[in-house]
Amino acid sequence: MMDKLLDIAGVGGTVVLVILLALSVISIGIIIERLVYFRRRRVDAVKLAKELAATLDDHEAARALLAKSPSIEAQVIAEAMPWYEAGPEPFDEIVKKGLAERRKDVESGLVFLGTLGNNAPFVGLFGTVLGIIVAFRELSSAAANVASGSGNMNNVMAGIAEALVSTAVGILVAVPAVIFFNIFQKKTVVIEDNIGALTNAITAHMKRDRDAKPHAKGSAPVARQSYPAITIEHPVEA
Repeated sequence: MMDKLLDIAGVGGTVVLVILLALSVISIGIIIERLVYFRRRRVDAVKLAKELAATLDDHEAARALLAKSPSIEAQVIAEAMPWYEAGPEPFDEIVKKGLAERRKDVESGLVFLGTLGNNAPFVGLFGTVLGIIVAFRELSSAAANVASGSGNMNNVMAGIAEALVSTAVGILVAVPAVIFFNIFQKKTVVIEDNIGALTNAITAHMKRDRDAKPHAKGSAPVARQSYPAITIEHPVEA
């Protein structure tokens, strides 16, 4: 049994390196895809908020402004604009719905990057342990050969050096994954904050209009506004 395990350890280090390299390629692909995704949807939230505030009295102009922006913030707010007349609470609920539907796309790949960043060094360490086991096996053989006058320790030292490469590769794979995981995680938080700020600005405008135009006693009832049906595009995970 021990001999079989040692034979497995002899090829295990190479397998670990191949796995790490494959994970590195996947990680780089996700990083590039996320960079392109966020770059295409970037927005100056402060400028958008000012322009939107100036057009809220004209809903068609506000929707046209939002339609010109490819940002996630603009998409979520534009989806909620038909609910403007319903008041702050329904409007806020539609905004939350829109954000929940897009959360899966915004956070795509982050679980993989976070998991890889946390565990790649351990995978590399596992490869190093396997390599050290093989090196000690070679050391045992070399010691026996030295006793007989024909030993060579160079193979042992080379085996130990090769084993340590796995740990180095594991760290090398983990570092960019952790860095970009934190960057993309921060971007998702910024998007949520921007949507929250835009929502607060719009609901404040609603409340101002509502307080500025109180209904006169005995006035004719206001016609009921029809609103679009609510559809859930993506199930919200618990």
